[in-house]
Amino acid sequence: MSARTTARSFLVGTAVLLSLAACGSDAGDDRSSPTPTPTASVEAQGLTGELTVFAAASLSGAFDELLAAFGAANPGVTIDPATYDGSSALVTQLSGGASADVFASADERTMQALTDAGLTQPTPRVFATNTLEIVVAPGNPHDIRSIADVGAFSDAGGTLVICAAEVPCGSAAHKVFDTAGVGVTIASNEQNVTSVLTKVQSGEADVGLVYRTDVLAAGDTVTGVEFPEAAAAVNSYAIAVLTSPQPRTHAEEVAQAFLDYVLSDDGQAVLSALGFTAP
Repeated sequence: MSARTTARSFLVGTAVLLSLAACGSDAGDDRSSPTPTPTASVEAQGLTGELTVFAAASLSGAFDELLAAFGAANPGVTIDPATYDGSSALVTQLSGGASADVFASADERTMQALTDAGLTQPTPRVFATNTLEIVVAPGNPHDIRSIADVGAFSDAGGTLVICAAEVPCGSAAHKVFDTAGVGVTIASNEQNVTSVLTKVQSGEADVGLVYRTDVLAAGDTVTGVEFPEAAAAVNSYAIAVLTSPQPRTHAEEVAQAFLDYVLSDDGQAVLSALGFTAP
């Protein structure tokens, strides 16, 4: 065999060995660095579903904030705009077949009506309390300082508005008048506390009784007057997961998660900042 042939055979053999070595190296890399399995997104691992809330009108500011925070923490949950009204009006709607996942009432008595109808699960929980204040125009032009002043002013022709007796804020107002032994002349009975506040803000009414939280939320558009008899009519707010007439996937799980958030330290901090007190 010539020297040229030997060299050529050596080069060919070397090339084959290098090729095999390269293949062996690739195979080894495959074994040591397997292709990662895709992991589920944060949203997919969290809550998914829908949430519809019915709540007392006095909770509108607080629950708008709570629902926004809950939605930000649970992007897989679709949150419908909350429905706010007098608690008794909401119970009527729910008893008539309206669909919701969570109900928050301004008192336990109204919530009990829904529980007695078999529409709440599990046992409702008290999550906040609230008290009444006298509400008047900015600067208190009629110098109303007490519940006795409210009675005298209304009997003299001043316009007094309160919530209707079947609404929690109205029930509390009547209890306050009874406790103080004060008779009043009522110009209008409203279906929710927001309507009472609006009438005083607009000048349609001279004086009303609303919750402390409503006075705080109204800022300088009204003046609030505290009175000692309010302690006799503290409202305890209750919340419950509902038995929906139109069940949806994960509805109970999402509803319970929101209820738990309202009761959590973070949820309670939101309520406290707006003037509600802990149960």
